[in-house]
Amino acid sequence: MNTIEKTVVVAGHICLDIFPDMTHLPPGQLMKLLQPGHLILTKGVALCTGGPVSNTGLSLHLLGVPVHLIARIGDDPFGWIVRKLVEQYGVQLAQGLRVEKYSSTSYSIILSAPEVDRIFLHSPGANDEFGMEDIDESWLSQASLFHFGYPPVMKRMVQNRGEELTKIFREVKSFGLTTSLDMALPDPQSEGGKVDWREILGRLLPYVDIFSPSFEELLFMLHRQEWEEFYRTSSSENILRIATPERMSLLGEELVTLGAKIVLLKMGDQGVYLKTSSNWSPMDFGKVQPVPFDEWQNREIRGACFQVNVMGTTGAGDATIAGFLAAFLRGFSPVDAMNAALAVGASNVEAEDALSGIRGWSETLSRIQAGWQRRDLLYPLSGWMALQDGIWEKINQEKN
Repeated sequence: MNTIEKTVVVAGHICLDIFPDMTHLPPGQLMKLLQPGHLILTKGVALCTGGPVSNTGLSLHLLGVPVHLIARIGDDPFGWIVRKLVEQYGVQLAQGLRVEKYSSTSYSIILSAPEVDRIFLHSPGANDEFGMEDIDESWLSQASLFHFGYPPVMKRMVQNRGEELTKIFREVKSFGLTTSLDMALPDPQSEGGKVDWREILGRLLPYVDIFSPSFEELLFMLHRQEWEEFYRTSSSENILRIATPERMSLLGEELVTLGAKIVLLKMGDQGVYLKTSSNWSPMDFGKVQPVPFDEWQNREIRGACFQVNVMGTTGAGDATIAGFLAAFLRGFSPVDAMNAALAVGASNVEAEDALSGIRGWSETLSRIQAGWQRRDLLYPLSGWMALQDGIWEKINQEKN
């Protein structure tokens, strides 16, 4: 049950994350950064790989899942660093990093200071030109699951109403693979922020088996006016305070209606929400079928986060997805897969970077089984039934 023989292909966005050490700054000092002529001293810098190819892919590797990583980097110093950082986890893991001679490597400068939400300066670089030609079909023939991440910040993926993105998933499904998709929140003024995401998802999701956006990403894509209204009128930046159980149910139903079979919504410190369709058969998933199948159909489940000392949130959503996919590949039930997702996500935030906190698969399960305490939810779940500590299922009136 714990051995996975076939590989998972993880493709999409990769970058170099640059973290200047600003932990010593007094409150408010960071806000002076953009003033002309102003100098702010930092103590050092940390360099890490970022994006789902690194964060989800290497987390899966640490959880005992064989992976192939596919992404574009530039022939530049940042690209050399990205390759070396990936190779630290295994030289073979960097084989699918395609070097683009005339492109730059994507990077993010992440400014994080006391009492200030993180500020990101991001260059998409070589990610913008990623396409189906980057994916080695021989790897697809040997794989069981394909995971793709962050298309909203990859220019070619959003052009022509998401034509290339849809092509990738359609082609991958022709190889009989189970497909998985993660999203990202784009700059509203970028190409990815201006496209009609409802139209793109309507064409794309019939080829997606597991869809795992965050609540905010989904609100931005399907209910843009509500997203804009929140930030225009709210003094709080915690958008999860409008993520009521009723709203989550409506969003989940929208996504399965658009074609997704399994929806895993990431909700930050409010855990995860799972919605599964009733309109599919085991064979729709290709090489990895939900086991036991009847437990995966027509479910709506909430899971609360495990209690940890949070050191950083970089890559927490990517790690959560890795935990879910690792459990799904091992034939776990929906509840056990959600617990694994929450456990890996919780381990991630115990470290400042995206990967140092990830434990091995056996240790992760042991932490869950030891009675790990849960965080409280913002909203009570009226009309939901407790399945176990920190896990609830919505009561389906049609079945009662």
